[in-house]
Amino acid sequence: MTSEAPSRRRVLGGLIGAGGALTLGAAAHASDGAGSADGAGSAAGTGSRPGTASRADADEANGRATGATVVLVHGVFADASGWNAVTARLLEAGHQVLAPANPLRDLAGDSAYLSGILATLPGPVILVGHSYGGEVITNAARGHDHVKALVYAAAFAPDEGENALQLARRFPGSRLEGALVTRPLPGGTDADGYIDPAAFHEVFAADLPRATTRVMAVSQRPGSLNGLSGPSGVPAWRTLPSWYVVAGADRVIPPALQRFMAERARSRTVEVKGASHVVMMSHPDVVVRQITAAYRATR
Repeated sequence: MTSEAPSRRRVLGGLIGAGGALTLGAAAHASDGAGSADGAGSAAGTGSRPGTASRADADEANGRATGATVVLVHGVFADASGWNAVTARLLEAGHQVLAPANPLRDLAGDSAYLSGILATLPGPVILVGHSYGGEVITNAARGHDHVKALVYAAAFAPDEGENALQLARRFPGSRLEGALVTRPLPGGTDADGYIDPAAFHEVFAADLPRATTRVMAVSQRPGSLNGLSGPSGVPAWRTLPSWYVVAGADRVIPPALQRFMAERARSRTVEVKGASHVVMMSHPDVVVRQITAAYRATR
């Protein structure tokens, strides 16, 4: 790893995140001073003559997208706008961007929804998930041979039969349970969970400006407490290469749990010291570099 600087409330103790899809070809640029991920390197050889640039290399140099589609998946208490800083850097490099919403109703249904999106995308795909979005990409990738890599950003990477509740109990450090508020759903058998706006900044995004987190707190998307506690299926990371960004000061998914999941999945990992749960917002360049490393390693 490279270093970069039993109540219903528990069900959402780790179901968090921030979706979008974008075409990746050129390497993203700009740096926030963080180091690159383990295993990140130049693209594989293309078979061109020594000293002669390939068409793909020339396209990348000119900022044109040349290949894989990267799908960014958000989780609970967030929406696709959480990826804006990452997306802006890729747009600047000339990539096309699409931001689909994660339904946040139940793991099986959310995974099926994303799987349907994947079925419409041509060519190679790289899946990126934040928080609960990591659970979704872990399941949605199955059955899609054109999915080439997984990238987790402070995200859950469950094994078969696990859910976020079980994983969150393995290590101390999450402050989410005590910050949750619930609103009953029709029928009285389920409820949506939110982070108390008064606690949102400290729990979810302590390294962002308070002016930003005040807006995030009142626009957060909730998750169904019962629906989001379903068990995960056979994980795609067993057969696909993966990359991971550990948020070193995460108060939602404990960093120790992130390291455990990354090691289990044999992910190429980078850790951002001091980063909150929304590492893709506070340190977008690190996440972009991991995405770029996944693209280069699998193209």
